[in-house]
Amino acid sequence: MADLHTKTKTLMNERRLRVMGDASRGVATATEEVSADVRPVADPEVAASAKRRQFSSKEKRRILAAADRCTEAGAIGALLRREGIYSSLLSTWRKQRETAEHVALEPRQRGRKADPGIAESRRVAELSKDNERLRRKLAQAHTIIDVQKKLCTLLGLPTAEDPDEKS
Repeated sequence: MADLHTKTKTLMNERRLRVMGDASRGVATATEEVSADVRPVADPEVAASAKRRQFSSKEKRRILAAADRCTEAGAIGALLRREGIYSSLLSTWRKQRETAEHVALEPRQRGRKADPGIAESRRVAELSKDNERLRRKLAQAHTIIDVQKKLCTLLGLPTAEDPDEKS
């Protein structure tokens, strides 16, 4: 009878350890007898480290479809509690789904993909050319303004630089 009792106790301890996991093993309490064939009881004080949940795209689609089917007041809240997620995560997934749909509907460019280095050098050359064109235009405007000032002084008209000669 005592042999059956120790075997049952051993099996129960082994089962408890499998359930609790190897990482959360503790020491047996002082009131229990520790025999050579009995493993120590798991310590309930040891907390398992939390891991961030990662959802597959299939799970995300399933939860989003369930959220889209919710029509009654509070149904989405119940879904969020049941799945253990926050509403911000649901809205993030909706944005990702919308972006993915837009990308899928856009026509794909055929042919070779542009090399970023070549594209950047072309952009720099284009901006340099545009900058030079604007510099020439500015120099021309300054020349025109200088000619207008000289013409005003020859004709005796007031210029913007002479504020005291008004009327």
